[in-house]
Amino acid sequence: MSTTYSDSLAMLKRPGWLTFAAIIMFSVGFVRVITAISYFADSVRVNNLANGLFTTHTWVWGLWDLLIAALAFIAGSSLMRGDDFGRVFGYLWAVFMLVQGFLVLTWAPWYGAGGILVAILVIYAISVSSDYQETV
Repeated sequence: MSTTYSDSLAMLKRPGWLTFAAIIMFSVGFVRVITAISYFADSVRVNNLANGLFTTHTWVWGLWDLLIAALAFIAGSSLMRGDDFGRVFGYLWAVFMLVQGFLVLTWAPWYGAGGILVAILVIYAISVSSDYQETV
C-alpha cells in the first residue's frame, strides 16, 4: 500500500511557524559565520561599524556574530526536534538579534532593520506555536 501526498502531510505534525523559525535561524546562523570570518580578517566589506559600540575592534564584532550563530544553530536544531529548550534559546537568540539591530541601526540601517524584523518574526513564530509538544 502506498502513501499519498496528503497522507504524508498528515504525518507532519510540527507547526509551519515553528519550522519557519528554525529555518530562519539556520540561515542567519550561516550568514553570521561568514560575517564573523570577514570580521576576523579585519575586513570592512560586510559593515563599516567603526563608530559603533565596539569601535574598530572588528574581532569583537566577529565574536558577537559567532555568539549569535551558535545560539541560532542550537535553537534551530532543538526546535526541529520539538524540544522546549529550543524555544528558550530561540527567544534568547531573538533578544540578541534585537540588541544588535538597534546597535547598528545608525550605521547600517537596512541591516539593523532587517535583523529587527527577523527577530520579531521568530518571536511571533515561537509564541504562536507554544502549545506544540513533540510526541513520540
